[in-house]
Amino acid sequence: MRRISTGSPFEATMGYSRAVVKGGWCFVSGVTGYDYATMTMPEAVADQARNCFATIARVLDEAGFAMADIVRVQYTVTSAAMVDDLVPALGDALSEIRPAATMVIAGLIRPEMKVEIEVTAFKG
Repeated sequence: MRRISTGSPFEATMGYSRAVVKGGWCFVSGVTGYDYATMTMPEAVADQARNCFATIARVLDEAGFAMADIVRVQYTVTSAAMVDDLVPALGDALSEIRPAATMVIAGLIRPEMKVEIEVTAFKG
């Protein structure tokens, strides 16, 4: 098993890995819209999602996977009212891949967080 970190302070303080690789699987923890280089968060939910997918792509690459290997995605969105604004960013990232998907409306741990995206990738 291999653990991957982005260096986010949340990983150390909360005790988790950004991703875990086990065999042909890569499990990527929920990613929020922070730009981890600057620890800034854009206001718009679509921009947050784009940051999420940029982080996910970097983590998958480090793990030896690609976005095309994503087989499952879960979106957590803080309000159903944001979904229409969010959908184009989701389509931009995954419309060709089309993994199994779930969307949940729920609160996140910080008020600036509007979306969290978790993926599972498989290379078989």
